[in-house]
Amino acid sequence: MTDLTVLGVETSCDETAAAVVRLSGDGIVTVLSSVVGLQTERHAPFGGVVPEIAARAHVETIDAVVAEAMDRAGTGWEGLSGVAATAGPGLIGGVMVGLSFGKAVALARGLPLVAVNHLEGHAVSARLAARIEYPFLLLLVSGGHCQLLRVDGIGACTRLGSTIDDAAGEAFDKIAKSMGLPYPGGPALERLAAGGSPEGFDLPRALLGRPGCDFSFSGLKTAAARLAAETPEARRADLAAAVQAAIARQLAERTRRAMLACAADLPPGGRRFVVAGGVAANGAVRRALQDLAAELGWSFDAPPLAYCTDNAAMIALAGAERLALGLTDPLSAEARPRWPLDPAAAAARPTHTPGRKGAKA
Repeated sequence: MTDLTVLGVETSCDETAAAVVRLSGDGIVTVLSSVVGLQTERHAPFGGVVPEIAARAHVETIDAVVAEAMDRAGTGWEGLSGVAATAGPGLIGGVMVGLSFGKAVALARGLPLVAVNHLEGHAVSARLAARIEYPFLLLLVSGGHCQLLRVDGIGACTRLGSTIDDAAGEAFDKIAKSMGLPYPGGPALERLAAGGSPEGFDLPRALLGRPGCDFSFSGLKTAAARLAAETPEARRADLAAAVQAAIARQLAERTRRAMLACAADLPPGGRRFVVAGGVAANGAVRRALQDLAAELGWSFDAPPLAYCTDNAAMIALAGAERLALGLTDPLSAEARPRWPLDPAAAAARPTHTPGRKGAKA
């Protein structure tokens, strides 16, 4: 395989990101540039991401973000082998901005286009900084997603479990908001929890004893919101610590099930565990999962903190790995608000059914 240098574009939520990544013929990954434009101040007054504001901000900043990424990389447009852009899942307005930009670059420069699944980007994100061979067990845990997957390679993911309601990151953010913490809520709750003790609060343990590897955080979110209204200021740090411990505990409990289910098919030296997504940056979550991996004899890997949250380096790497396999997309590739990594499992065991009310409908 020859060296591949790919421009990645990511606009699935509220980060406008661009990166240039080189995948060498022997599998060495080099991040030549990675630029992330944040929209935190625009969304802070609303306590969460407003899709219309996010889409308009992407339109305003994407030119400058891509230009900076190309300038830092120093490859010139002629040095690119292809362009990869997130095509979903995500906020559809934002996804359309980045995918349209990627198509424009591909058309203008005569480059192949790779329409990347945002979740596949997270799946390969730990490979940006470490040689992690396939297959591996992945816990993808972020603001919008919470899944356990066996990853056998690009385009070869098997879903073992998924959230049946809220994602872990969503629970972090919404509980933080109910406690009056500033946006973004997850990091604010972690900072508050550092000064507290998790003892003394009775929080529910969802799906305890239920077969399978699915997650549920809605009950925890409701209970924590009720406690937040009753808890005096002096004990707010304790409540934050209890919430964080409860989320970390459930992630570890369900991951344990997935590890035990997968272990029989993998030799001891091939039991690799990767956690990715924004919640992978949470220290308590990392420690719980590291302890679990050590207990059961699995290796533990996570992306560097800069690549846990949404970024374009992971999109560029996923694009480069697809390009190496000859997998490209036409300029007619569509933006998708939903795009499961394991379509067969999503069809056979849907976590969200037609007619469901609420944000997941």
